[in-house]
Amino acid sequence: MTEFRKKTAMAAVTLLLMTGCSTTTGGGGGDPAEQSLKAAGTYPIESLDPHGAQGATTGTQLAAQAIFSRLVRPDAAGKVAGDLAEKWEPGATAAEWTFHLRDGATFSDGKPVTAGDVVASFDRMMTLDGPNAGNFPDYKMTAPADDEVTLTAPAPDASIPRKLGLFYVIPSGVKAEDTAFFEHPVGSGPFTVDRFAPSEVLALAPNKKYWGGAPELAHLEIRNIPDLSARLTALRTGEVDVVWGIPDDQLSVLRAEDGVTVKTVPSTAVFTMWFNSSIPALKTPRVRRALWQAVDFSTIIQKLYPETGALAEGLVAPPVLGYAKQKPVGYDPKAAKAALQAAGFDFGGKLRLQFSDAEFRPFVQAVASGLAEIGVRVDVLEKEKAVFTKDLLALNWDINFQQLATPTYDAASNLGRLYPCAAGRTGYCDAKLDTLLAKAGASADETERADLYGQAGEIIWRDAVGMYPMTVNLAYAWRTRIDGFTPEPSGLPDFSRVRLVGP
Repeated sequence: MTEFRKKTAMAAVTLLLMTGCSTTTGGGGGDPAEQSLKAAGTYPIESLDPHGAQGATTGTQLAAQAIFSRLVRPDAAGKVAGDLAEKWEPGATAAEWTFHLRDGATFSDGKPVTAGDVVASFDRMMTLDGPNAGNFPDYKMTAPADDEVTLTAPAPDASIPRKLGLFYVIPSGVKAEDTAFFEHPVGSGPFTVDRFAPSEVLALAPNKKYWGGAPELAHLEIRNIPDLSARLTALRTGEVDVVWGIPDDQLSVLRAEDGVTVKTVPSTAVFTMWFNSSIPALKTPRVRRALWQAVDFSTIIQKLYPETGALAEGLVAPPVLGYAKQKPVGYDPKAAKAALQAAGFDFGGKLRLQFSDAEFRPFVQAVASGLAEIGVRVDVLEKEKAVFTKDLLALNWDINFQQLATPTYDAASNLGRLYPCAAGRTGYCDAKLDTLLAKAGASADETERADLYGQAGEIIWRDAVGMYPMTVNLAYAWRTRIDGFTPEPSGLPDFSRVRLVGP
C-alpha cells in the first residue's frame, strides 16, 4: 500500500460521519412476530462488501453489522464487547493480540465459523486495500489453532481490539473480485439477505442459525429515502418507525406527534477546524489561539444546533476512550484582535477556509463572519469530496473544517494517528506530544492510555492546533410500538433485539 493510499484510506475512515440511516416499522397489527420493520436512511447502501471501497460508508456498515459478525464490536457505551471472539489478550507487548473464538458459531448455511475464515477475511480486506484496510498497515493475521487467531502489528498497538470493530468475517474462499457473492451473501450475523437493490432497498430476514439467537423481527427492510421531509413524513404516517440524524428545527415538530419518542445522544463526532501551522501567518500558537478566541461559537451553536450540538470541552467526544476535559477558550474579540496586532498578523491577506458538504455551510459561514468582525478576511471554499480530501492531504488550505468521528471509540484513531509529526496533517509538530502519543498507543492498560491521551490533548488544545468548537449529538425518533430499541452514538443501531409490541 503506498503512503498516499494509506493516508487517503484513513481519511475516508475518519470522515465517516455520524448522521445516518433510519429504521422503521411498516407492518400491520396483530401478532408482532408477523410484523415487519422498515428503515429509511439518509445514506444509501451501495455495496454489501465490508472489505471493499465502500466498506467504511455508513450504509455498508449498517448492512454489515446485520449480515456479518466481527471478532469484537463496540457496545452502546463504546466499550469493546465479544462477538465471534469470547476473550482476547495482548502478548508480551501490545504488538500482538490473540482472539479466542466462541464455540458453536456458524454461518447462515450451517457451516462452522473457523479461524481459517477469519484469517481469509482479513487477507481479503488487505488485498482489496479499501478504507478499513488502512487501519492495519503491514499487520499480519494467523491461526495458531482452529479456534484462535493472532493479529501481529509492526509496533505495539493497544487500539487493535477497538479497530477490529470495523472488520467483518465472511466465509473463506470468497475471492477479492467476487461481487456475485454479495448479491445473496452468507454471513454469521443476526440477519440474512432476502433482496438487495443497491442504493434502493435491502430486505432482511432473521438468521435462524445466529449464534446469539434469531431476531424476533420477521422482516427488516432498509430503504433509501434521501429527502428529509419525505423521511419525516413517513415517520409521522407510520410508514416507517425509526429515523435519526434529525435536524434541530424538526425535533419540536416530532415531539408533538402522538406515539413518537424523540431522544438525543452524544455521538463520537466533533466539529474540528485545523489550522495549517506550516504557513507563516498561522505558525505561532498565540495567533491560532487568538483566531479561536475571536469566534462566538457558543452563540453560533445555540442558533444553529440548539439540541444536536454542544460547546466542545475536548478534542474527542465524551464516549471515546481518551476524552479529557480541557479549559474552555472564551470568546473575547477585543483581546483576540489585540493579540493578532501584537503578533504582527497580516490583516491584508486572506485565509482559505475549506469544507465539504452543504449541510455545514451555515456553520462555516458564521465562523468566517465572526473572524471578519475583527478584520480577518476569509475565503470560504466549498469543495467536492474528492477535491476536499486531496487538498486536505496536500495541506492546500489555511483552515480546514471537518466533522471528525471516531468510529473505533478510541483516541488512537484520532489523536494517535492525526497529530504526530510524521502524520503531516496540520503542519504542526511537537516532540513531547509525539512521545505521549507513542506511549498511549503502546499501552494495553486503558486507564493509563486515557491519562496519556488526556495529557496529549492538553498540548494540542493549548497550542490551538485547531479550533474544536462543537460535539455532535445524534437525534433519534421512533414510534412507540418498537420495544428494545437503543439509540447509539455510532448512528448504527442494532436491530437484532428489537421487537414490535403493537400495530
